[in-house]
Amino acid sequence: MAKKQITYEDSGVNIKEADRFVDYITKTAKKTYSGKVLSGIGGFAAASMVPKGYKNPILVSCTDGVGTKLKIAFELNKNDTVGIDLVAMSVNDLITLGAKPLFFLDYLATGKLKLGQAKEVIKGIIEGCKISDCALIGGETAEMPDFYQTNEYDLAGFAVGIVDKDKVINGRTIKAGDKVIGLASSGLHSNGYSLVRKLIKPKQWKKLAGILLKPTRIYARTVSALIKEFNIKGIAHITGGGLLENVPRILPSNININIEKNSWPLPWIFKHLQKVGNIPEKEMYRTFNMGIGMVIVVPGKQADKALKFLRKYEKAYIIGKAVKGKQAVELI
Repeated sequence: MAKKQITYEDSGVNIKEADRFVDYITKTAKKTYSGKVLSGIGGFAAASMVPKGYKNPILVSCTDGVGTKLKIAFELNKNDTVGIDLVAMSVNDLITLGAKPLFFLDYLATGKLKLGQAKEVIKGIIEGCKISDCALIGGETAEMPDFYQTNEYDLAGFAVGIVDKDKVINGRTIKAGDKVIGLASSGLHSNGYSLVRKLIKPKQWKKLAGILLKPTRIYARTVSALIKEFNIKGIAHITGGGLLENVPRILPSNININIEKNSWPLPWIFKHLQKVGNIPEKEMYRTFNMGIGMVIVVPGKQADKALKFLRKYEKAYIIGKAVKGKQAVELI
């Protein structure tokens, strides 16, 4: 009796399904292309031109994922927003240097590729790229049977941007008297979900889905407009580590930032989590964004005008000021 022939599909990998997914991405990703994309999804690599108008261009790159927020997306079978989170986590880091996003690549890994689920994820990624004014020009899909549980997947994203060397924003000129403006977050964004899932049980996830799966706010257009009009000294993306650990990353060694806790409205979800978990205040500000997704440092004399300008795009607040210190944040 002839021995049965084994194929790749017998091991759990469906190449035909993967081909259909690549075809879908190839067609839909073109909606994010502009004239600077030379070759995109479909080949072994993608190419993009360096835009004109830069005297001494520097490329800026970032990578990140979505984290355990994905667990809630799996459970609720709602996968159309986590792609926005994926783009946001990298692009919001990239723009802190004053860079303009150029293009984005994604990595999607799963145990068994489900075309409907994967399409929903990609829809979110494409939407995030549109909001960021960058092109989705490449990526990778990996089907790994027995590695991920049923209906689960993981995501990673990679963003590249560009900025003139003499226009890089690095925080070095921040001095005492400068003002701190906070841009409102859309909620939890994509950080602290390991703790969130301990405090909010799965049976409550459906009821709170609109809050728990609300995508991360993308600030690319706002920051791009702002830096054309004002002297921006420093920008911090408030992710894991919260205000207490992210803001010091842009400060000179002799400067502190005093943040006034009551200078912006605290969203309900943070109050709820603190109450349910009996979490100390300092731990909350070290774990979550507490309603502020991006911090921008401007000269004191420009603060009011910059705030007025920002409020055309975002909910924004003057939340503190720079003082002499030791590269730390103080809550007052």
